[in-house]
Amino acid sequence: MANTKTEDEIVLFEREMKEFWTKLKSLYGTEQISQTLALRDSCKESIKVLSEKWCKKLKEGDLMVDKIQEYSNEILQQNQRISENQEHLTEIKSNLNQEKEQKKDLTDAIQELKEELMKKKEIISSKNKAAKERVERLCKSKELFEERLGLEIRRIHNEQLQFIFRHIDHKDPDKPYVFTLSINEQGDYEVTSCTPPLDCIAEFQLKVRETNNFSAFVANIRKAFTALSYKQST
Repeated sequence: MANTKTEDEIVLFEREMKEFWTKLKSLYGTEQISQTLALRDSCKESIKVLSEKWCKKLKEGDLMVDKIQEYSNEILQQNQRISENQEHLTEIKSNLNQEKEQKKDLTDAIQELKEELMKKKEIISSKNKAAKERVERLCKSKELFEERLGLEIRRIHNEQLQFIFRHIDHKDPDKPYVFTLSINEQGDYEVTSCTPPLDCIAEFQLKVRETNNFSAFVANIRKAFTALSYKQST
């Protein structure tokens, strides 16, 4: 029933269109209608061309938008990479600065050690020189000590001097009484051995360091050996 109604409407529409064209022909004539139709067709063609043109433009515009979006994404990614690289570069610069500071600190420390070593070398050299001078002075006094105190002085290993007293024991004049002397790292006199041992040797050593009176030091040790010999013989 619905189909029948639709067909009737179509028939009615076609009849009305025929009546419209009949009236139009009677009013304007065939030539004017042909011109109107030609104008209509021309307009349709122009509209079609414009439509195709604008459709193409719209498609190109869509492509352009896609390209712009793609470029924007690429730029965003590049900016992100640049930011990451800048952070990495900043970190590298910071590490380089730290390494430079550490290198400077190490260089300063090495320089300080060199200066300290040079000072120590100068001090040691000065002390060695002073020790050698003392040993030489002692050697020069050898004959004097031998004549007055019956003393023999020998230079032994490690720059030490051995002092040998005789004529102390009246029962055995050739019996040796010996002590060995060196100059320590501080440049002070130091008794390294004493035969026979003397209880007062440490006191004598301290006194000669304070007064630097070496002759009195040797004389006091000889007196102590003499007292010890007398004590042992009684």
